[in-house]
Amino acid sequence: MPPAKKYDEKPEPGDLIEIFRAEYACAGSYSMMSVTCERALVKKEEIWDVVGSDEYRINNLLDDKYEPRDIRDILRDAQRLVGRRRPYCVVRRNCEHFVTELRYGKPESHQVRKAVEIGVAAGLAIAAIGTLAYAAGFFGSRDKEKQTK
Repeated sequence: MPPAKKYDEKPEPGDLIEIFRAEYACAGSYSMMSVTCERALVKKEEIWDVVGSDEYRINNLLDDKYEPRDIRDILRDAQRLVGRRRPYCVVRRNCEHFVTELRYGKPESHQVRKAVEIGVAAGLAIAAIGTLAYAAGFFGSRDKEKQTK
């Protein structure tokens, strides 16, 4: 589903909203702070103040895996957390973990899973290139030995 322009689709209470922000691609101070901070303040703000002029989409990404909790429970638990500082870790307790736990009762982050998969794939590719380079060097050196004999 492509991102929507502001006001194209109206989120309902309890929906998960994915916001596409260009500045997250840069290593700016805001993104660096999210990597290094250990606590985050839970705030209640109007959705359009948060979305601003960025594109977004409703992304209830785990609805096919888990039954969403009752909307009254989601809103009650979210309201109780407003104004509190909570532990934050970009890998284990980020904002996606926070909202999926509210909606489904299960803290999961596809962003983290995707980053790990990309990291593992890159690691395997580097290992494969290293192995090929070693093998090429190994066989190349044996060929040279044959030529010098």
